[in-house]
Amino acid sequence: MSSSKARLVITALFVEHQSPAEVAARYGVHRSWVYKLKARYEAEGDTAFEPRSRRPRTSPTAISKESADLILQLRGQLVAGGLDAGPDTIRWHSPSTTTWSSRRPRSAVTWPRPAS
Repeated sequence: MSSSKARLVITALFVEHQSPAEVAARYGVHRSWVYKLKARYEAEGDTAFEPRSRRPRTSPTAISKESADLILQLRGQLVAGGLDAGPDTIRWHSPSTTTWSSRRPRSAVTWPRPAS
């Protein structure tokens, strides 16, 4: 939502004294968003209009840094012992697709540049 529309909504709420339902209908936004913006404006003032990141705060399926470090350490040991052919040999198949993908540990390999 643009900050200009947010300012219009806040103006309608606090200056024109319209109800959140009236403001939502007038500007074509969901009533719950009007309430959320109103609460944010009351708590933060003008900073409520600044864009916010939509990035998730957590990634529950990500492996821990310790696990990634252990994988890189083990990979290094296998390569040094001549027992590892590299990450290109590790493949997995996603049941939702018909393509195969390589799983590469972070910074273990460089990604090939696409052909131009």
